[in-house]
Amino acid sequence: MEKVRISKLMSERGLCSRREADSYIERGWVRVDGVVVSELGARAFPDQVITLERAAQARQTARVTILVNKPIGYVSGQAEDGYQPAVVLVTPRSRAANDRAPLRFERGHLQGLAVAGRLDIDSTGLLVLTQDGRIAKQLIGEDSDVEKEYLVRVQGRLAPNGLALLNHGLSLDGKALRPAHVTWQNDDQLRFVLKEGKKRQIRRMCELVGLKVIGLKRVRIGRVALGDLPLGQWRYLRDHEKF
Repeated sequence: MEKVRISKLMSERGLCSRREADSYIERGWVRVDGVVVSELGARAFPDQVITLERAAQARQTARVTILVNKPIGYVSGQAEDGYQPAVVLVTPRSRAANDRAPLRFERGHLQGLAVAGRLDIDSTGLLVLTQDGRIAKQLIGEDSDVEKEYLVRVQGRLAPNGLALLNHGLSLDGKALRPAHVTWQNDDQLRFVLKEGKKRQIRRMCELVGLKVIGLKRVRIGRVALGDLPLGQWRYLRDHEKF
């Protein structure tokens, strides 16, 4: 059995992100089999017990996750081509009136926010911005198994076996897509449930079976739904909510 970087083990176990692990190790907030580790790059065996000091746990608890109902015309991450990032919507004025989280908005809540699952500029719906590396890894890590649900308005003529192909059988960029769950909601709207998120995946999938997407809205990520969050507004993820 070979030793592995402790930061990698911590990330794989969902304790935190690798970057956070390095930060905690530097501060002496990580123990391996009860012994404090403070050397960056230190390694441990995969079967050793890794625990976090209370200071690290407290820092994680203080990190916020924000849910935004993104309108068309905003990019998910960094500003590009003159378009604003969705994070500019996170202001005291645009906080949803029905946000029941007890948190008071602070400017510090905007620092270090990562987009956990992008939406393209022409799409709307649930966008997750988080300071918590554990949540980011859970939603967009390579081995993420969290469902994302979309309502997709389409036009065009669906290929004879198009619905079956949308569920399983299509490839993008030379790689087979994971099985999806795609059904008709009504005459011009499909419901997609995916466990992956390639760039413009749904739009490209639809093009392959003769359809053009004219409206796309993400309504759920895991067990967290968009619900009645108004367009262009945001709220905090509540303590009891888990993706």
